[in-house]
Amino acid sequence: MIQLKRGREKSLRRRHPWIFSGALESVKGKPKSGDTVEVFSSDRKLLARAAYSPASQIRARVWTFDPAEEVDAAFFRNRVRKALALRAALPAARHANALRLIHGESDGLPGLVVDRYADVLVAQFLAAGVERWREPILDALQELAACEAIYERSDAEVRKLEDLPPRAGFVRGNRNATRCPILEYGLNFRVDVEQGQKTGFFLDQRENRQRVRALAAGREVLDGFCYTGGFAINALAGGATRIYAIESSKDALQVAKENLAANPFDAAKVEFAQADVFAHLRKLRDQNSRFDLVVLDPPKFAPTAAQAKNAARAYKDINLLAFKLLRPGGLLATFSCSGGVDAALFQSIVAGAALDAGVEAKMIERFGAAADHPVALEFPEGEYLKGVLAVVT
Repeated sequence: MIQLKRGREKSLRRRHPWIFSGALESVKGKPKSGDTVEVFSSDRKLLARAAYSPASQIRARVWTFDPAEEVDAAFFRNRVRKALALRAALPAARHANALRLIHGESDGLPGLVVDRYADVLVAQFLAAGVERWREPILDALQELAACEAIYERSDAEVRKLEDLPPRAGFVRGNRNATRCPILEYGLNFRVDVEQGQKTGFFLDQRENRQRVRALAAGREVLDGFCYTGGFAINALAGGATRIYAIESSKDALQVAKENLAANPFDAAKVEFAQADVFAHLRKLRDQNSRFDLVVLDPPKFAPTAAQAKNAARAYKDINLLAFKLLRPGGLLATFSCSGGVDAALFQSIVAGAALDAGVEAKMIERFGAAADHPVALEFPEGEYLKGVLAVVT
């Protein structure tokens, strides 16, 4: 069991699932990594059951706030079942065979991420608790999700914070998943679940790709950080006249070209450039290149709030360059997936970029993650993706 310091139970009473090391008054017994512990308030009231992680600053992650609920294989099977039922009811399930099935804390399974790519699931076990219950969770996924195979991508940096080694490979079934074909709103994509970023594809941007598709008609489009071509191909499907897509990864660009070839479009309208995006945007600026729509979906610059200051500089630089590349009336769809940069700060950064670029711009829409990435109301940290659609006036 663990006991909290006086006054430190407030967040748990609001159903926040994280317990930080500084909140602990005492630890009884010698719980090991991933063990389930009972959580008591300073006045000895049982508040929750949680997964213990002695190596992490997040010392425990709550499984349940119901003291009578047992944490066993049936518990995880029920949580998986509920998460799958939520996704099955979403409109996106009728238009895509690639969805996020489990979204960590917001599905009551802290540290677990599971994405479906057609008949292949990709699972990430990112915290000590789900690592401890890995086998029952995999059994439940295999039974309830009716998949052909499950590939594990527990190779993210955050596992180091839990003192967990990286691990990757097939854990249920087996198949050649190097290029896993998926369908998203009528478009074909090939997902590299073994080597791609995160689990292979940015499913959180699904509806935002649709929005760019709707905005692209008749426009010349610049797609910065294009990865495997999600935004670029949607822009082409929406009627863009020309697309210039930049990506630093040779492997990602190869998949982007395969994705383009898998769809019945005029590939001559798309030009791919393998380059550092920051440097290449400056080059385009110096060449007086101009576009009608710019999409910026960079990698995570600030995983935590402590890194927000440095990240703000990077976000400002790329958005400033984007504004300089836009024609009057042009649109900027710009995103941040950094947990350390909230929506208000990101809007302020984009505003500063417009000011320094010498343009007048207005925000006309906000973007967030797709509905299969739900955010528990008591866990605002789950809302990591934010975006702005701005028009140059």
